[in-house]
Amino acid sequence: MKIAIVTGASSGLGREFVRQISKKYRTIEEIWIIARRRERLEELSNELSDISTRIFAVDLTDDKGVKEIEAALDKDKPSVRLLVNASGYGMIGRFEELAEDNIGMLDINCVSLTRMINIVLPYMTNGSGNIINIASSAAFLPQPSFAVYAATKSYVLSLSRALNQELKPRGISVTAVCPGPVSTEFFDIAEKYNDVKLYKKVFRAKPEKVVEAALKDTFHGKTVSVYGFTMKALRVLCKLMPNDFIIRFIK
Repeated sequence: MKIAIVTGASSGLGREFVRQISKKYRTIEEIWIIARRRERLEELSNELSDISTRIFAVDLTDDKGVKEIEAALDKDKPSVRLLVNASGYGMIGRFEELAEDNIGMLDINCVSLTRMINIVLPYMTNGSGNIINIASSAAFLPQPSFAVYAATKSYVLSLSRALNQELKPRGISVTAVCPGPVSTEFFDIAEKYNDVKLYKKVFRAKPEKVVEAALKDTFHGKTVSVYGFTMKALRVLCKLMPNDFIIRFIK
C-alpha cells in the first residue's frame, strides 16, 4: 500500500498539505494524519471523501506517541511515497521570557522531525520518495526576539539540504519549505508573550498558495521552496549582506 504521512495535520500548513495531497497524488492510497487533537483530525478525515485516512492522535514529543507510529509501520510495512513534517511552533519574545518554550521548540521543531525521518526512511521506496520539511524564512538569518525558533528552522533547512544529497542515490528527494508569515493559527500561539511585528502581519501568505508551490517544487526536485517575491528577495538579501547588519533592522 502506498501512503503519505503528514504531521501537524490538525491545522495550518499540515492540514492544507493533507487536502492537496488527497487531490494531486493519485497513486497514494491512504494518508496517515498525525497531530495531538483527535477531534480536528476526525473533522479532516470526514472532509476527505476521495481517499482513506488513518488517524494518529499522538504527541510527537512523547516516546509513546512515536512508538505507536513506529509499530504501525512495522506491522503494515507500507510504501511511504511522501512524508511531510509540518509539526512545529514558534514563540515571539526575548530568550529569558520564553523559559520552557525554548526547549519545547527544540523538541518539536528539531528532535521530533528528525525522529520521524528516522522511523519512516526504511519504508520509503527507492526512486519514488519525497520528504517535505517545513522550515521558515526565519532560517535565513538569526532573529532577535525569535531566536530559538529561527535557530530551529536553520537546523531544519541545513538538515534537509544535507539529506537531499545523501538520499539522491536512492532517488529520494528532500525539500525544505521556507515560507514567510502565513495566515494560520501559528501567530495565535506565537503572540503569547509579545505581539508580532507589523511587517509580519502585512506580508502574510495564504496557506493554499504556500502548499501549492511546495508540492510543485517537490515534484521538480527543488531543495528549497520559497513562496512569494518578498521572501525570495529576503533570501537573496541574506546571501549578499552580512547578517549582523540586517538584524539591526528587525530586532
